[in-house]
Amino acid sequence: METTTTTTGGGGGGGSYRYETTFSSNVGNDMGVPTVGYRSAKFNPPEWNETNYSKYYQSFADRDSAEKTRHAASDLIKETEALSIKTQTENTKKLAERLKDIGFWKTELHREINDMVTETDLVLERKKRLENALRAMEIPLHIAIDNLNCRQRREGVDLVQDDVELELLKEVEVINNAQDLLRRTIREADLQIKRNRDHKQILEMDWSDKKEAEEIDSFCANLRNEHTCKQFYPGAARFQEIQSTPESWAQFTHDNIARAENERLASIQLRALIDNVIQDTSRDVKQQADAVDAAFRRRVAEVEEAKRQLEEHLKKICDTILDSERAIEDIKRAIKAKEDPMKVAQTRLHQREYRPNVELCRDPAQFGLVSEVHEISAATDALMQKLRDAETRLKELQDQRMALEKEISIKKNTLFVDREKCMTHRTRYPSVTKLQGY
Repeated sequence: METTTTTTGGGGGGGSYRYETTFSSNVGNDMGVPTVGYRSAKFNPPEWNETNYSKYYQSFADRDSAEKTRHAASDLIKETEALSIKTQTENTKKLAERLKDIGFWKTELHREINDMVTETDLVLERKKRLENALRAMEIPLHIAIDNLNCRQRREGVDLVQDDVELELLKEVEVINNAQDLLRRTIREADLQIKRNRDHKQILEMDWSDKKEAEEIDSFCANLRNEHTCKQFYPGAARFQEIQSTPESWAQFTHDNIARAENERLASIQLRALIDNVIQDTSRDVKQQADAVDAAFRRRVAEVEEAKRQLEEHLKKICDTILDSERAIEDIKRAIKAKEDPMKVAQTRLHQREYRPNVELCRDPAQFGLVSEVHEISAATDALMQKLRDAETRLKELQDQRMALEKEISIKKNTLFVDREKCMTHRTRYPSVTKLQGY
């Protein structure tokens, strides 16, 4: 065996360098230790130096670029900060000016609202005598309508159009006719009062909107960078389609005030009252009220008798349910008593499955145990069927009990509505003197 050394020239540096040692056998084959005839993964010294120099240069370039970026960022920070302070100051002044405009129109609205209230009160005072009679008629009407509404709370079959309801409907009709006679003399005044109140409501809504806007703008005007009640609102910097212009905003309030002034100036005074009309209406209303009270008393007596009979049937149903529940408990105990014998038989069969080899014999004991399991299962199934039948009958009884209880509850509710709510409310019926406006 012959040992030789293989060399190759270094890249870029000149000269020769030793890389690998090869071996030659007596048959002429070279055998390299790591690889025969190829360069290994190592770098030469010039490559090492070149790589280091490139890293040095790249590091210097990156530091220089970062330094320029820092200086540019510092200048931009100063410029944007100054611009932000300037813009925020200007907008704060604009908000303050807006608050002055809102305050002016709020004052105008408040003045006109007070004038409208005063004018409406003056119109009401001029027709006070007639309104007293009309107001007195509202009490019987409210009582009759309340009775009708309360009786709508009756349930089931009790929600019937009986004599009471017919008399109540007639009472409402009598009262409405009486009110029509009284309203003929004050119709124009009522219409004018309504228009005054409508415009007053418009002014109040406008004033309320401006009050809310004033609070919002006041909050915005006082908001500063150091406050904690601020946050990001994405999409806030956009104009909404429903926003008004300063001109339309001022014109809107101006028009509201102008229309209110016209209505206030258009308020008129009305006077008239006919004593015999008031006497006729009060007499008719009182006679119909007596007819309604008599119908209520008859209806309450009928419902009480029906409730008494239902309670008797409910008592009988409850007794039958108690007997059925006892029978079901007996059946359940019988089914429960079958569990231990079934466990014993099945445990015996299970244990006998572990007999070894030929001892696992299908002997008479095996047949007896299997037969015992089947017998217990059949008996349990029969008891379960009987239990289902009994529970079905019990459910039917319970359903009937619930139906009776519901019906009794309906009757109690009807009595409560007619006797406690309606008849009690009718004790507040005004006297004839009150109905005549005194």
